[in-house]
Amino acid sequence: MPLAAQASDLVVRRQGHVILDRLAFTIPRGRVTGLLGPSGCGKTTLMRTLVGVQVISAGRVEVLGLPAGDPRLRPRIGYATQDPAVYSDLTLAENLRYFGTVLGLPRGRLADAIARTVATLDLGGLEHRVVGTFSGGQLARADLAVALLAQPDLLVLDEPTVGLDPVLRRDLWATFHRLAAGGATLLVSSHVMDEAARCDHLLFMREGRFLAAASPDEMLATTGAASLESAFLALASRPQAARP
Repeated sequence: MPLAAQASDLVVRRQGHVILDRLAFTIPRGRVTGLLGPSGCGKTTLMRTLVGVQVISAGRVEVLGLPAGDPRLRPRIGYATQDPAVYSDLTLAENLRYFGTVLGLPRGRLADAIARTVATLDLGGLEHRVVGTFSGGQLARADLAVALLAQPDLLVLDEPTVGLDPVLRRDLWATFHRLAAGGATLLVSSHVMDEAARCDHLLFMREGRFLAAASPDEMLATTGAASLESAFLALASRPQAARP
C-alpha cells in the first residue's frame, strides 16, 4: 500500500525527558488514520514532527517521499492545531485570503480555492463575518478551512472535534472521509475512544510509545474486546504492549 508517511527509531527528547520513544510507524495514503491516546502521551509532538516543526533527537521521518521539514512539503501539508490559528479580528474571507497568500497560492486561483473550501465545510454566508463572532463549531470549521485551502495531500488535524456537539462531530467526520475518498490522507488525533471506530487505520499511543497499529476490526479481533476502548485498556495492560 502506498505510504503518506513513515518513521523508524524516532526519538524526541525535551528538557531531558523522552517524549517519543523509538517510534516506528507507517501512515497509508488515501485513508483516515486515527492517532488515539490519553492527553500528554505524545500525540501533538508526533504531529509536529510530521509537519516538520519539531526537532528530533534521533531516527528518520519521511513524509510524501521527502524528509520531514523539507521546504517542498509546505504547500502539500495542511496542519490544524488544537488552538485555532485564525485571526479573530478579521472576517473569514480576509483570513482565507491572508493564509492563501502565505501558502503561495497564485492570485488567479485564490478566489476559487476560497469558494471551494467554504463550500466543502458548509461555511457559505459567513465569509464576511468577523471570526471573533463565530460559534465554537463555526470557529473549528474556519480553522479547518485554513488547513484545507491549498488542497494538501496530507492533512494533520490535532483534536479537531474536541468540545463540539455530536451532530457537528458527525458532520466533520463525514467530511474527513469525503476528503480521503478524493485522494487526501488524514491523520486525526483524539483522546476520545469512540472516535476510533470512525477511522480506517489506528495508531494507539501511550506514554510516548505505540500499543498497536491496525484497523479497528483488527484491534478488536486481536484483543477479543467488545469495544475499542476496552481494546485500548487490554493492550495497555500487557507487559510487552509498548511494541506493536
